[in-house]
Amino acid sequence: MSHTSKGRHGGEILVQALVCNAVDTLYCVPGESYLPVLDALHDKRSIRTVVTRHEGAASNMADAYGKLTGRPGICFVTRGPGATHASNGVHTAKQDSTPMILFVGQIESSFKGREAFQEVDYRQMFGDLAKWVTEIDSIERIPEIVSKAFSIAMSGRPGPVVIGLPEQVLFGTADVADLPAVRIARASPEPQALEELRSVLGSASKPLVIVGGTGWDTSSTEAFQQFIQANDLPVASSFRRQDLLDNRDRHYVGQLGLGTSPKLLERVDEADLLLVIGSRLSETVSQGYGLITSPATRQKLIHVHPDPEELNRVYRAELPILSALSTFAHAAAALEPLDTSRWASWTAAARADYVQHSTPPVAHVQLDGVDMGAVVAHLNDVLPDDAIITNGAGNYTVWVHRFYRYRKPATELAPTNGAMGYGLPAAIAAKLYAPERSVVCFAGDGCFMMYPQELATAMQYGAPIVVIVVNNGMLATIRMHQEREYPGRISATELVNPDFVALAKAFGAYAERVDRTEDFAAAFARARESGIPALLDLRTDPKQITPQARLDG
Repeated sequence: MSHTSKGRHGGEILVQALVCNAVDTLYCVPGESYLPVLDALHDKRSIRTVVTRHEGAASNMADAYGKLTGRPGICFVTRGPGATHASNGVHTAKQDSTPMILFVGQIESSFKGREAFQEVDYRQMFGDLAKWVTEIDSIERIPEIVSKAFSIAMSGRPGPVVIGLPEQVLFGTADVADLPAVRIARASPEPQALEELRSVLGSASKPLVIVGGTGWDTSSTEAFQQFIQANDLPVASSFRRQDLLDNRDRHYVGQLGLGTSPKLLERVDEADLLLVIGSRLSETVSQGYGLITSPATRQKLIHVHPDPEELNRVYRAELPILSALSTFAHAAAALEPLDTSRWASWTAAARADYVQHSTPPVAHVQLDGVDMGAVVAHLNDVLPDDAIITNGAGNYTVWVHRFYRYRKPATELAPTNGAMGYGLPAAIAAKLYAPERSVVCFAGDGCFMMYPQELATAMQYGAPIVVIVVNNGMLATIRMHQEREYPGRISATELVNPDFVALAKAFGAYAERVDRTEDFAAAFARARESGIPALLDLRTDPKQITPQARLDG
């Protein structure tokens, strides 16, 4: 399809709209359905185009970028199969509240309803997965729709937007004015709400803060820490949000998610006040809505959230506070500190419980292979404070979440929706965004095999990450549930894996196999010193299903 009329083609107009909104990176798998966009990117050197080997990896990289920057991660995929593959990252962005914009090629509008080649109704497909799904119906509306997409993706509770790009819109030409970057309005807590918060908090004897959500930056996490320290409050992080408070701070008491300390669960139950900042108190955090009951909680609930539709949606809060998390943190830090004597021992005890639970114990049985507790303990010792840790889903993550101590914001990239395969694409995106920082990816053997081909992407773009494959020859999470529900009846959970070292070397990466705990430290040092993407294949005991549970137990 070609046109000779004056003006810019749709791809040029769209790419310029991205430039106007300060986009510096996008992730894609090229497709003929958005060829004009690829042509326009040829001349836009301010945008780095990262070509992945699978659309799911591209969308996961966009999610990781959104988590790191607070700006929408940008992803382009082709129509039909490209969109279905990319839906994985859209679901992650929705449940993780990550700003993202997915652009998808679309058939020519006049062909709709005939089941044309790769035809998909994106509004139906993505309707429950995204904050907004639309198609650009005319070339003149490209700047308007892109501007609105940025606004929706970043406003309130952040999330993904999906935009279909009909063929005639991209290939058409027009004279269209560009729009400046969108500005986002942020809600601030009302003064009377802050006064009531201080009053309710001051009357508590066993308060507990639960922190989570997105929209934080370095300044707001510092302000949050000031508020916590001034009022001697214990803080639990919601699932996979452990980097919002320095885990070395004496007020940090653990994470609410998978593998949570039993003592922390008891403490939540005993609390007389929950100050929830940013978290939705999802199924995982609330332990199936049983530890924190819905709609009425056993504890008094103060719920701070940036989205009015989230407040009182699942939990009825005694005090709902509508506020961006950044503005709330600064407002809370400015409050006059309370008398903390009533809960000082409560906070100290919670911290002591956390330190005990997060310190890897000496293995009480002889392990067949590498001790993951010792591995994570070593990383605590040798990685810099700003190192980025990524992971996907699986029982192996329990060791990471329990024993690794995050020290800085934007150092934990992990999917709260439990998406396997997330860790490797996220690590690549992180290293390309922050090349000066150490990036370590944890992946189970099943998790790694979701996107192993992205090692080619790491090699192509020079992303020297270290991938730690926790290899026990099974889908361990499902096996654990299987043994609990149907003991001894193993079905569909055994894996026959490739030689991960040979596979990684075939891509040009550095790789080693590690069979013994005492060999890990030196192998990890060699991997980091290689200066290229590296993989360590850790052979672990298949019977040691979590840090505290064995299949033969």
